[in-house]
Amino acid sequence: MNLSQTPYDDVFRTLLNDCSRLILPMINEVFQEAYTGREEITFSQNEHFQNQQDGEEEKRITDSSFAVQGKTGTKKYHWECQSTPDSSMLIRFFEYDSQIALDEGNIRGYALHVTFPHSAVLFLRCGRQTPEAMSICIETPGGTLDYEIPVMKLQNYTLEELFEKDLLFLIPFYIFSHESRFAKYETDGEELEVLCREYAEIRRRLERLCREARIDEYTKCAILDMSNRVLEHIAEKYSHIKEGVKAVMGGRVLEYEAKTILNRGIARGVEQGKKELVDVMLKKGKSYEEISELTDIPIKQLKQASKVSEEESP
Repeated sequence: MNLSQTPYDDVFRTLLNDCSRLILPMINEVFQEAYTGREEITFSQNEHFQNQQDGEEEKRITDSSFAVQGKTGTKKYHWECQSTPDSSMLIRFFEYDSQIALDEGNIRGYALHVTFPHSAVLFLRCGRQTPEAMSICIETPGGTLDYEIPVMKLQNYTLEELFEKDLLFLIPFYIFSHESRFAKYETDGEELEVLCREYAEIRRRLERLCREARIDEYTKCAILDMSNRVLEHIAEKYSHIKEGVKAVMGGRVLEYEAKTILNRGIARGVEQGKKELVDVMLKKGKSYEEISELTDIPIKQLKQASKVSEEESP
């Protein structure tokens, strides 16, 4: 299996893009907002080019840059995921934040107006020296400006709190809280069984949320699949842990999401199933070619179903 060079960043970005609603409870937790989950989320580009001293441009990728349209207006956010504390990331934060602000800045008369995003970082690992917040201080001819970057520490949350606070976004990373005991789990069958029972409970609770319509099937599958991807990397050298947890969490599930939607719709008729499939998958950014590849339904039929769905819309 080819392992990514940035596996945890990849999982973070995948969850944010595929299940964007999951980030809203995270924002509520860190910034004391009161988003309901129905707000509109708009993503900005995550690639920026920084000018270097030699005149070359270097591409930088931020984990997440997006805006949330709430009752009091639109707020911009920038969120990074970091496996270990690193103060040098403040340089990246300033580069990203200033570029994000400049991208949407505007000139009014002879004044440039820019709005910096609300920035935060998620630390998957932390220690005694890990700060509760970081800050950027800008010395200007007109005075000193500084702003705080809140720190969210995964290890501060129990599994119960993740579900109570609706912080489902963190579940794929929850295995980090067990990392210090990996050697014990790998050699002690009883200890490993305790870990597996905990992950079996995670799956049961996700399935319950799905039955209660608090999350959809796609979100449940994405959380399970991303949990497996994190496990594959963090427990790369611990085969018993990987096998045990995957046995209760399930194998690769996300690739079957399109077929799940289709089968659900088929209960109300084949054509209705196709229309529901096309509507949901197109909204999630998938192309007709990708949907066809996942379901074995010809592209022509998918486009026809989409056309019928549009005609039925009020």
